[in-house]
Amino acid sequence: MLFVRNPELGKVKTRLAASVGPDKALEIYLQLLQHTCKVTQKLPMKKLVYYSNAVDTNDLWPNEEYQKRVQPQGNLGEKMEAAFAIAFAEGHTDVVIIGSDCLQLTPAIVSEAYHKLAQHDVVIGPALDGGYYLLGMKRLHPELFRNKRWSTEHVFPDTLSDVERLHLSHALLPRLSDVDYVEDLDARFFP
Repeated sequence: MLFVRNPELGKVKTRLAASVGPDKALEIYLQLLQHTCKVTQKLPMKKLVYYSNAVDTNDLWPNEEYQKRVQPQGNLGEKMEAAFAIAFAEGHTDVVIIGSDCLQLTPAIVSEAYHKLAQHDVVIGPALDGGYYLLGMKRLHPELFRNKRWSTEHVFPDTLSDVERLHLSHALLPRLSDVDYVEDLDARFFP
């Protein structure tokens, strides 16, 4: 599952836009979406894009390779919990969710998540900012989505604490950087 925002001026990468302006933030977000599509497109699993506002059937996500839905209502935790619940209710196992903010994400890392999930209850890809760029599980664990301070440095440690408190086996992926601030960017964005 991929959680993305509809690419609308002034509504994406707002923390980044404070430094680079809304036009540049939208341009960067479009590049992040293209990167995420490139990373996931050839992976051999079912793929589902969850949009923030509305499904766009004429965007960069090929309709024949990606199912498309609108994100459930609620805060980020409620949305992700509901998306996982739907996936498991539809009979899927080994469900993984990613966002579209990580330029360091590769097909190999996503494949590694599924490989690790074969031997663990939960797999997490921690982000350098204290959040995570990937979360996978074999069945729904609602506690992992509740009572979190979303978009803060507490998300990953609090999630890991819940995993350990619930005695779930877990594996961690490499720690990667999300693009949230101008300091997270490289020369690709400012030639």
